[in-house]
Amino acid sequence: MSDTLDQTSRDDAPLATSKHASAAVEAATGGLIEPRGDTLIARAVTINRPRAELFAYWRDFANLASFMDNVERVDALDPDRSHWVVKAPGGRTVEWDATVTEEVEGAVLAWSSDEGADVPNSGRVEFRDAGARGTVVTATILYDPPAGVIGKVIAKMFQREPAIQARRDLRRFKQLMETGEIATSSRTRAQLEEERN
Repeated sequence: MSDTLDQTSRDDAPLATSKHASAAVEAATGGLIEPRGDTLIARAVTINRPRAELFAYWRDFANLASFMDNVERVDALDPDRSHWVVKAPGGRTVEWDATVTEEVEGAVLAWSSDEGADVPNSGRVEFRDAGARGTVVTATILYDPPAGVIGKVIAKMFQREPAIQARRDLRRFKQLMETGEIATSSRTRAQLEEERN
């Protein structure tokens, strides 16, 4: 098992994509992230920007709502604690407080939800140099869906399941950091009204 864990920790791919799923979950809950949840997801994207710039933008938690579609807001309570308000299926919102559990300037940011969270979760975002291509940003999240398996199915139906959102959110982060805006195929109500006038 230790060889499997060593291989998992050397692998560049997110933990959730490991061929050794049990080792990946053990590695994630065994020190890389706090054990807050039972569903492990991970996504990675390469962004053509410097690592320090991406880390600084992500570290200002209020910025997260600018590219995370389901995040209504993140309020900083102090430098290491934040309050999250996130959209859930059926027009509801869920809330929790989170604490930064590890921070390596420009490289790693890990968190864990506090006890009593509507959605227990923990995770980490890693920023690694990718040479001339910029930075590889990898997000690994461990969470418990509200209402268990049924809640996960409902969240998937409403496109609010974290595995779906993580991929989309990282794509929006890439667009925002590389171009200064997030491309969208739909027009806003204000754009439609402007066209009519």
